[in-house]
Amino acid sequence: MTHDKTVNLTDLVHNKKLKDLLEFPCDFTFKVVGAARADLIDDVVQTVHKTIKGDYTPTMKESGKGTYHSVSIKVRADNIEQIETLYKTLAEIKGVRMVL
Repeated sequence: MTHDKTVNLTDLVHNKKLKDLLEFPCDFTFKVVGAARADLIDDVVQTVHKTIKGDYTPTMKESGKGTYHSVSIKVRADNIEQIETLYKTLAEIKGVRMVL
């Protein structure tokens, strides 16, 4: 059974923490934005695999000028620690500018 609970930005502004807004296990999508390079998507999948094993089908979009790529990947997280770890490790990938 999947619980899709939308995280409301108003809740975040009012000091509710992400862990308080999610029910585990849950599906969680990360968007990784980085300098355009062919192997960014592979690096994202490899990084996710270190924390959460699974079969992933990420999508990649190119920015209008082709300078950046954004990779979206959905994971099935069992706890907040997995999400926090992925925010940190995905941000450490070469050329990554932000993780959303």
